[in-house]
Amino acid sequence: MARKQVKNKKPSERWKKYKLEGNKVIRDKTCPKCGPAYFLAKHSNRVYCGNCHYVEMLKKEESK
Repeated sequence: MARKQVKNKKPSERWKKYKLEGNKVIRDKTCPKCGPAYFLAKHSNRVYCGNCHYVEMLKKEESK
C-alpha cells in the first residue's frame, strides 16, 4: 500500500518579527487577548490570531 506524500511546511521565521534598537526590543503586533506570546498574522486586509481567532480588519487606503 502506498503512503501519502507529505508536503513540507514553511517555517514561521519568528526572528523576522523582532527588531533591536539600542537596548530595546521592538516586536510586531501581538494578540490583545492571548498576550505577548502570540503574534498576529498579516494578510492583505486583516490581521489574525491563529490561537483564539481574533481578527482586526484593516482600513482601505483611498487612492487619490
